Amino acid sequence: MKKQIKRVSVFLLTAGLGAALFLILAYAGKGASGPFESLFSSLNSGIVTIEKQILNIQQKRLNSMTEFVKMRDNTQWLKSPDFTLYGVYDDLTAESYEPVIQLEDSLSTKFPLIQIYTAWGSKREQVFPFLRVQAIYDLGSIPVVTWEPWLNDFDPQKYNWLKENEDPNKNGLSAIARGDFDNYIDNWAGAAARFGHPLFLRLGHEMNDPYRYPWGPQNNDPKDFIAAWRHIVERFRFAGADNIIWIWSPHPGYLDFDMYYPGDDYVDWIGLTALNYGTVATWSRWWTFREVVNESYKVLSEYGKPIMISELGSLNVGGERDLWFSDALQLIHGEYSAVKSVLFFHVHSDITVTYKSLDWSFKGDSSVISEIKKNL
Repeated sequence: MKKQIKRVSVFLLTAGLGAALFLILAYAGKGASGPFESLFSSLNSGIVTIEKQILNIQQKRLNSMTEFVKMRDNTQWLKSPDFTLYGVYDDLTAESYEPVIQLEDSLSTKFPLIQIYTAWGSKREQVFPFLRVQAIYDLGSIPVVTWEPWLNDFDPQKYNWLKENEDPNKNGLSAIARGDFDNYIDNWAGAAARFGHPLFLRLGHEMNDPYRYPWGPQNNDPKDFIAAWRHIVERFRFAGADNIIWIWSPHPGYLDFDMYYPGDDYVDWIGLTALNYGTVATWSRWWTFREVVNESYKVLSEYGKPIMISELGSLNVGGERDLWFSDALQLIHGEYSAVKSVLFFHVHSDITVTYKSLDWSFKGDSSVISEIKKNL
């Protein structure tokens, strides 16, 4: 009976916090920022703590990750770990991380790293994702946040120098470098500092690809990317966010890396995408893992930074996907010794490259699961 009363009381407290959060956001409207963002983060953190007390899932997972949990708050160790850190991005985790736990169960493992994606902008969901990163930490893992500087989501009323009918992504990196978005960056940095635990931040990935993202060379000079990157890192340092581990992640298909490298003092890890599209489109074929990463790995490993395979995945079109994963993991453990982390790209619906949805997920593919389990 006492347990029931406690659970009801905790539920009511959670509901009350949720109602307070709703009223605050309703009052703040689109212009919510600054103190409201801080309060939003604080309330989110409180709700996460309450959920932890109710479910107690986190403690069970923590107990199964004792070796890693001992080290996960050691930022210096995380910049040069002595064993491979595995992780995952799953696109079904917007509401909970149950899909990640289910994938872990199928692989008989626990992922030290869990990745999420978030864009820049004035929308409420584009503030620092305190709720999500706290939930990841409470599960025993470290969050990896891919932070995408889309500049067309900022409210012109708040950023009054933004002009209608003009694309803010055009020369957007130079605007970042000169401080036009410092209010947004500083709010993010302050929230990251309050989070207080190590957090991998993968900023502006694939910046050397002229076709994919608006922060690429079709809109910006490479020197502006370097200037913007350094400016952002310095704003975070000024805010006391020393818990951030910076991942610089160029596109492996273009070898002009030096033109975009911010410098050793501004980069902790190097990210490397390894996706095999198979024969899904006229421009692709079945690429082995070696063919996808070998040339870029040779160059990137010379920077002397640990390498993270920040997106590892293969479609099931044009070849044997189970053997592809087996070959990839064996090469990572063997020839590619600079790779210290691997994040599986477990996406069920990807519409970013082709006109049709692509399914990178493999939880239901027993042969892939078997090969990955053997090679973790």
